[in-house]
Amino acid sequence: MSKLTTIELKRYHRHLILKGFGAEGQARLKDAKVLVVGAGGLGCPALLYLAAAGVGKIGIVDSDVVEVTNLQRQVLYTEADIGKSKAQAAENRLRQLNPFPEYRVYHTRLHKDNAEHIVSDYDVVIDGTDNFPTRYLINDCCVLLGKAMVYGSVLQFEGHVAVFNFRYATGQMSNNYRDLFPEPPAPDSVPSCETAGVLGVVPGIIGSIQAAEAMKIITGSGEPLADRLLVIDTLDMSQSIVRMPDRNSRDSIRHLIDYEDFCGISRDKNKSLEPNQQDMKEVTVQELQKLKDSGADFQLIDVREPYEYDICNLEGELIPMSEIPNSVEKISRDKKVVLHCRSGKRSGDMLLWLEKNHGFNNLYNLKGGILAWAKDIDPEMPTY
Repeated sequence: MSKLTTIELKRYHRHLILKGFGAEGQARLKDAKVLVVGAGGLGCPALLYLAAAGVGKIGIVDSDVVEVTNLQRQVLYTEADIGKSKAQAAENRLRQLNPFPEYRVYHTRLHKDNAEHIVSDYDVVIDGTDNFPTRYLINDCCVLLGKAMVYGSVLQFEGHVAVFNFRYATGQMSNNYRDLFPEPPAPDSVPSCETAGVLGVVPGIIGSIQAAEAMKIITGSGEPLADRLLVIDTLDMSQSIVRMPDRNSRDSIRHLIDYEDFCGISRDKNKSLEPNQQDMKEVTVQELQKLKDSGADFQLIDVREPYEYDICNLEGELIPMSEIPNSVEKISRDKKVVLHCRSGKRSGDMLLWLEKNHGFNNLYNLKGGILAWAKDIDPEMPTY
């Protein structure tokens, strides 16, 4: 076990005087290696507290760059970081907080070909992701390698935390993510924070709890949330703990698979976790402007949520994505129909769904959505 230096004894003094933690617990943190997958809303607070606590090695996996919409909840970043690699910006900020841990940056997406190589070097993995394929990948990799996984998820005002694949003192392993969710939900059946929103402090709360669970696992303090799911609703601050079923899924996990395919997602080689839009008909914002200016007879449908429409809109007909399956009759079949959303992702998904399930052949997706319109046509338009 590592020996604490004089400066470490001073820096971590509030830990050292904790009954049942002390210098031994701090030394265990110094020797520990924690991987955080996703440096977003959950990863930011988790990383901050892991670094502040003196975890010896911290890995950061994230392929994204910082966007202005991240700043509402991703507290590691500032406006100066917009456009920069999240993983690198996170490391830079953490080094300012505590220069003693070893930081390892992975500016890449975790996938089945690199997951085992990356995860194998760490003791505990914190899941800070926001998509099901990566979550199942992390779980299966942790099961195969015998690593504990600290799960967290948030949506709107609610958050969940659990510890999977934890090894008890008896040597028995706790449940894994597949025991809680044996099968992934249908694509787009569960709204994301991008479409449904999230109160900024919720990932802060959940990510901090994830960091606490990781430190409990490392130091042997307390009782980790193994075989239990913590649910927090910040609207009334109610908390409940759900006991997980034991479905004995561990034996079915023999190797890593194609998780996009498992979750029903087709992925273009050049796009991460996107629907296959290679053959989808599109119009550019410039072409849409010409249609509007010429008075052409076409239908413009906005598939965003009402609150998004209130912030900014293109004067299209509002039919939120969740209502489209019950509003198919509102969509014209005898003239050009242009679907749009904020970025083109949701409207593209709905276009493909309508073509596949209802036989439409007159649908066009607005390339880049509202963001492209604000950038190229109306710079004064407020975006979000």
